[in-house]
Amino acid sequence: MIDKIRNKSAKIALVGLGYVGLPIALEFAKKYSVVGFDISEERLDKLRKGIDPSNEFEPENFNGKDIEFTSSIDKLGEASFYIVAVPTPIDKFNQPDLKPLISASVSVGKALKRGDYVVYESTVYPGCTEDDCVPVLEQYSGLKAGVDFKFGYSPERINPGDKVHTLTNTVKIVSGCDNQALETIAAVYDSIIIPGVHKAPEIKVAEAAKIIENTQRDVNIALMNELSIIFSRMDINTFDVLEAAGTKWNFQKFFPGLVGGHCIGVDPYYLVHKAKELKYHPQIINAGRFINDSMGGYIGKKIVKQIIAEGKSVLGARILVLGITFKENVSDIRNSKVVDIVKELEDYGCKVDVADPYASASEVMHEYNIRLSDQKEIAQYGKERGYDAVVVAVAHSQYRNLDENYFLPIVADNSVLVDIKGIYKGKISQMKYWSL
Repeated sequence: MIDKIRNKSAKIALVGLGYVGLPIALEFAKKYSVVGFDISEERLDKLRKGIDPSNEFEPENFNGKDIEFTSSIDKLGEASFYIVAVPTPIDKFNQPDLKPLISASVSVGKALKRGDYVVYESTVYPGCTEDDCVPVLEQYSGLKAGVDFKFGYSPERINPGDKVHTLTNTVKIVSGCDNQALETIAAVYDSIIIPGVHKAPEIKVAEAAKIIENTQRDVNIALMNELSIIFSRMDINTFDVLEAAGTKWNFQKFFPGLVGGHCIGVDPYYLVHKAKELKYHPQIINAGRFINDSMGGYIGKKIVKQIIAEGKSVLGARILVLGITFKENVSDIRNSKVVDIVKELEDYGCKVDVADPYASASEVMHEYNIRLSDQKEIAQYGKERGYDAVVVAVAHSQYRNLDENYFLPIVADNSVLVDIKGIYKGKISQMKYWSL
């Protein structure tokens, strides 16, 4: 298979062209023939024009790539090595939503031929590839897994906005349904991954490795958030404590904050789901999820207390929130916990303006019914009355470069600066300052 891919007599297909699938597709397309498959015609139209909807790639990154973007099953069938990289979200009850994954498996199953390979990259609970996805491939292809076609799992390690830990310089975990599949899958990925691949002994191990990466971070951030709640009652700045503790060689540097997005705030629920299916009720993972999911409401209440402490009325207080994406320097607003802060403040009767240089105004309105303000509107309100509080919720690079001189012209007397990420620690003297 790898020889056919190298001489372009066999094509690689990427199913799902979001923040995971597109980087892989473009990287493989530097060397090989690639079919980029997605069900969103709007996304495909942009990609054909060299526009990345996730804003991770510039138009020139599409130049010279051997890739065809399509929603056609017939075109998808021209490939021989399929990589599935669709979202695996949760529903409103925090249960795994496998509909995108199953739908993608149906599409691949319809295109599958004898001798083909299918590799899943979507984050799932251990056993999902073999128990939930492969039966769908067999059903729609009429082929026998492991005999007529091979399959495997290689968890994605894409970190949106990270220009240091990229696809090609990060070790890739690979696994296969048998030794032949493992070696072939390893060879395909190894051809683009500079530090090489790690061969997991079985598919479940690779699935488990991925899901605990984010679960570990979730639990550790939850500990920092709980500490920040405790330290706040002691009138201690958590970032000062962490800076001091960090001088010890073996102290792990995690920080408090909002845990949203489509990875850390979602993946642990997949492991919780599987554990409960096996009659085990995970305590630490659930506790971490509860703490992190509660932080938006907690921060909202703390802001209200800070406003009251400055002698202001909460009812009708005008608050500016800077940042609504789930993390810094990305446009992704999925599962943004900043929204929880906004809703909490509105429940107290505050009037909240939100701004973000990365987020799409139409997407924010559609997803959260929140209107984004522009810089002109912020300056105008600051001139007319001034904000009672400014909340810097996301550490975008544009916000990191601000100083107190930016905030003073847009705030009222006795205003509060809420610095969730602690980026202005020690730099604010004329405003009331609070951070986690």
